[in-house]
Amino acid sequence: MNFVEHAKEGLRNLYFSKLRSLLALIGILVGTASVVAMVLGGELATNEALKQFKSLGTDLLAVSINASGDEQTLTGKSDDITMEQALSLSTVNTRILQVAPYTQLFLPTFYNGNALNATLLGVTDQFADVVHVHLQSGRFVSLLDKYEFYGVIGHDVYDQMKKISRQEPLGQSIQIDKNIFVIVGVADSWPENNFVYANIDNAIMIPLLASTLISKYAMINNIIFRLTPESNINTVKEAITQSINQFVSGKQLNFRSAKELIAKMKKQSDILTVFLGLIGSVSLIVGGIGVMNIMLVSVVERRREIGIRLAVGARRIDISVLFLMEAVLLSLAGGFLGVLIGVLIAYFIAVLWQWDFTLFLWPPLAGFSVSVAVGIFFGFYPAYLASKLNPIEALRAE
Repeated sequence: MNFVEHAKEGLRNLYFSKLRSLLALIGILVGTASVVAMVLGGELATNEALKQFKSLGTDLLAVSINASGDEQTLTGKSDDITMEQALSLSTVNTRILQVAPYTQLFLPTFYNGNALNATLLGVTDQFADVVHVHLQSGRFVSLLDKYEFYGVIGHDVYDQMKKISRQEPLGQSIQIDKNIFVIVGVADSWPENNFVYANIDNAIMIPLLASTLISKYAMINNIIFRLTPESNINTVKEAITQSINQFVSGKQLNFRSAKELIAKMKKQSDILTVFLGLIGSVSLIVGGIGVMNIMLVSVVERRREIGIRLAVGARRIDISVLFLMEAVLLSLAGGFLGVLIGVLIAYFIAVLWQWDFTLFLWPPLAGFSVSVAVGIFFGFYPAYLASKLNPIEALRAE
């Protein structure tokens, strides 16, 4: 059995029926492109979503501290955790490397008489290290600042101030409510991250103690921890919970772990990938049916040829391989072109949404393998029918 000769013969037969071969080829091509584009696009979307967590590192743990409904009903206002208590949480477990508590306020902010669109964050010096705030100029706030009215502005606030005065904001004064703050630092652009309940680009960061001085509503509701690699998250959570419950009572603690969030997102991604793959496979099955259709028509039209081949000594397996080879060639060509088009579609999606494009190997490989498998599956039955034809009846065919 010479597979090379069968391949050459199959290509000649496909060439003689160019239109039908092209239509079958397009069916496989569209199906493969759909599978590759959907699965690869899903992987890129997941990768983009995970990037915001990975940019800060996977060893982060955050806790939100909220008053319970019962406590608010009974006492009206609950006691809040202090900065000293929050910073002391670094000692409750050896796996905790850094602690970054912060407050969040929404107060009217002005620069040269013009309103600024900005959020106020009361932070400590470790906040910059934990959430990777890099400075464009100046310095970050420190524990030595305490109640000093100093501020570090985010990139968007910097742009607003530049448009107003055309001057470098560093060293300038801004009004926050009724208080005057001096800008001592300008932060670089910061990739927004849902793990942190704040947009640093649109924030003015001041000393945490200063935030409690200018507003009675300033309270530490969020604390971010940086842990050692491979920490036991549950053990750390228990230690933090016990300590906070000793400091204040009646609080609801909601933890967010970077590792747990990434694990959940990957699990959801796997489900989404399977779902998108199944949707794309519908088009691939339709393409496979097109291959079967053209092969069945080819068997009927070439019955006399089949009879002659059998009469001069061809084995039935040779007839079967000849027709199966045509189906495989269609699938190989359609699969290859479909993979290229699917990757290009995913690339254009990434460019359109400004995602980082990464060529994951398994979606193209899976799409190509499935397209070939579909071609073999749908080409097997026509090849089997061709090999079972009676030579005498086949020779009588017109």
